[in-house]
Amino acid sequence: MRIVIAPDGFKGCLPAHEVCEALEHGLRESLPDAEIIMVPIADGGDGTAAVLVKATGGRFITERVSGPLGTPAMAQFGLLGDARTAAIEMATASGLALIPLARRNPLLTSTYGTGQLIQAALDLGCREFIIGVGGSATNDAGAGLAQALGARFLDTEGREVPRANGRSLNRIAHIDVSKLDVRLADSGFRVACDVKNPLYGPEGAACVYGPQKGATPQMVEELEVGLQHFAALIEKELGKTVADLPGAGAAGGLGAGLVAFCNATLEPGAQVILEVVGLREQAAGSDLLLTGEGRIDSQTGFGKAPYAVAQVGREIGVPVAAVAGVIDCTPEELSAWGISASWASSEGLASIEEAMDPEVARERLHQVGREVGEALRDGRLASR
Repeated sequence: MRIVIAPDGFKGCLPAHEVCEALEHGLRESLPDAEIIMVPIADGGDGTAAVLVKATGGRFITERVSGPLGTPAMAQFGLLGDARTAAIEMATASGLALIPLARRNPLLTSTYGTGQLIQAALDLGCREFIIGVGGSATNDAGAGLAQALGARFLDTEGREVPRANGRSLNRIAHIDVSKLDVRLADSGFRVACDVKNPLYGPEGAACVYGPQKGATPQMVEELEVGLQHFAALIEKELGKTVADLPGAGAAGGLGAGLVAFCNATLEPGAQVILEVVGLREQAAGSDLLLTGEGRIDSQTGFGKAPYAVAQVGREIGVPVAAVAGVIDCTPEELSAWGISASWASSEGLASIEEAMDPEVARERLHQVGREVGEALRDGRLASR
């Protein structure tokens, strides 16, 4: 019997590789002779770079960058095993977790540090980039990133706008890309994005995500005006229409900025990661694909990791089962996605705090792995 374990991490609790290990230990208790392959995955959010580095035999590179408020920060990116591809999580340089709660203000934050990571990767010879855009503190539409890569922004009097951020977008009257890093033209950028928000509007970057980053209603209005102005300027001066692209509003509009300045493509995050780790090839001919994440609910069906794994299973004819800390959807919904069985690892625990304890989570996942193995062994869980 051959089983492939391919979960995302349990956010705030266990990274994907530890989820794999706990499930694998439990499976071996029930199926000691089974071939078990562990393929940790991600969907473009936290843990994406680690998953890709581990899958490809790569390594991490640490750089000193300008943090979201301009203070120095130590950030890292993954140099994958081909020594040509960089996996960058923008949150490591421009993320909300880098700012104390009292200082969060998306009018003032910038993606400049993320641009510095791209620059460092270019210097190492990288020409392929996978950018994860979860956890941002920013709402500058990637203007800061573009500045780090050589773009200049001028106001109506021809003066350079320093350190572009959410507040300064509306001051930009001209975009000068004459000194944009020429190596970008020979590079490919894939944005691993699990949201479909446009750049602005009721479902856009400022309205939906601004308040989570510290924006008051007045700040949201100011950010919205800036995003609209900057999008119109990009279309006028760069000839690129970014406002309504699904995912353009990711990371405070960084999705739009990467398209405008790096010719990036915006792709479902989980699909990008599954392709790079080779899940389809590793799962072919298996008896079961076991996936999961911290919480499976209606949002999972919009392209999160378990849904993407289920689509792979459906395409290659391998049954898919799932485990999550919490499952908040019906068996019918799971079945429609292609998930034939599921386990909630936190069921019966007294509190969320207990469920989020790493030791408790490991023990519960170990138990779930054993139960999955027993169900396979006894014929209660259909295999291929």
